[in-house]
Amino acid sequence: MKKDNRAELPKSNSKLRNVALFGLLLLIFGGIGFYFQHSSEISTDTKQNKSKSGGKHRHDDEDKPAVVSVETTTKADFPIYLNGLGTVAALKSVTVHPRVDGELMRVAFSEGQTVKEGDLLAEIDPRPFQIQLQQAEGQLLRDEALLKNAEIDYERYKTLLAQDSIAAQQTATQASQVKQYQGIVEMDKAQVNNAKLQLTYAHLTAPISGKIGLRQVDQGNIVHANDTNGLVVITQLQPINVVFTLPEDNIQALIQRKRSNESINITAYDRVGKTKLADGKLLAIDNQIDPTTGTLKLKAQFDNHDSVLFANQFVNIKMHLDTLKDVTKVSSAAIQNDTQGTFVYVVTPEKTVQIRRVTLGATEGDKVAVIDNLAPNELVVLEGIDLLHEGGQVDIAKKDGQPVADVSDKKEKSDKKSPKHE
Repeated sequence: MKKDNRAELPKSNSKLRNVALFGLLLLIFGGIGFYFQHSSEISTDTKQNKSKSGGKHRHDDEDKPAVVSVETTTKADFPIYLNGLGTVAALKSVTVHPRVDGELMRVAFSEGQTVKEGDLLAEIDPRPFQIQLQQAEGQLLRDEALLKNAEIDYERYKTLLAQDSIAAQQTATQASQVKQYQGIVEMDKAQVNNAKLQLTYAHLTAPISGKIGLRQVDQGNIVHANDTNGLVVITQLQPINVVFTLPEDNIQALIQRKRSNESINITAYDRVGKTKLADGKLLAIDNQIDPTTGTLKLKAQFDNHDSVLFANQFVNIKMHLDTLKDVTKVSSAAIQNDTQGTFVYVVTPEKTVQIRRVTLGATEGDKVAVIDNLAPNELVVLEGIDLLHEGGQVDIAKKDGQPVADVSDKKEKSDKKSPKHE
């Protein structure tokens, strides 16, 4: 029997298709690999070109003058202040209590009123005290009559004793009777004075001059001498004191200033330290330092004519300790520090900067006194300091807070000339 060759043809065609598919896959993968390798080389070249271009741009930036703001140094007297925190304390504060018991018949003051010492504040029902006075005066009249009668008898007894018509014992007894009535009359006088005093206490008057607070008891109530709250509080606000503290590090300078026997001016500011309230003088210095806070207490006195200070008010205190004469001063923003000390950047007439080592004095607000190595009318840098170095070129954008027109125009021209780098 003959073999059928047509059965073997499909097997041969299948092998050819497999070989062709394998070859196609090799071409595809080879093309992908070539693409990525070529792309990587292009990317690397591009980055290198950009890096070279960018490095040149940065170098150009370093060569450009730094834009800064400057300030002109000045020479003037520089006041030195010590700052502290204080509390307003009334010079005097009195709680008015009734000194006798009774009904409050009348209230003669208004809340918040300013009164003078001796002004009538209130009245307590005086009738019980008037009756007590009448009783005491009646008792005094009776005992004075008895004393007078005893004195008349004593004078008669002395005459009879001189005539030897009476025993000496009777005369001595009558003398003792006179002294007894004299003692009773003195006691009666004391009772009368006490009754008058109680009647006076029925009229409550202001013990000090000052400002009246809020009323604690209304008219018609029964008041007692031992009431806790009293009737009202009077506070003397003119003059008024402020008790404040200073760190113990400032004590020696304060003592030296105090030895000059000149008054030390003190200014009180509000809680945030911006609004000036009043001017006063240093009154006293405490004799010991508080060990828990390391501070010393001081007391200042203010006239307070406009009544801007109130008892227990919190204030900021500035005490004028001394004044430095004719010193150079700059803004604290110009002061820089490094491992070698304190310095400032000074702009020369050639628009370059110098590092100038300086010695600082006192500080007040945003100004600092410079003791040496800095003259008045020199230019010190306030802003743009991060880009500066010794001998570097600068462009001044602001001088003493005012814009300098040349810089903006120069910057625009520079931007137009410099090529843009992608």
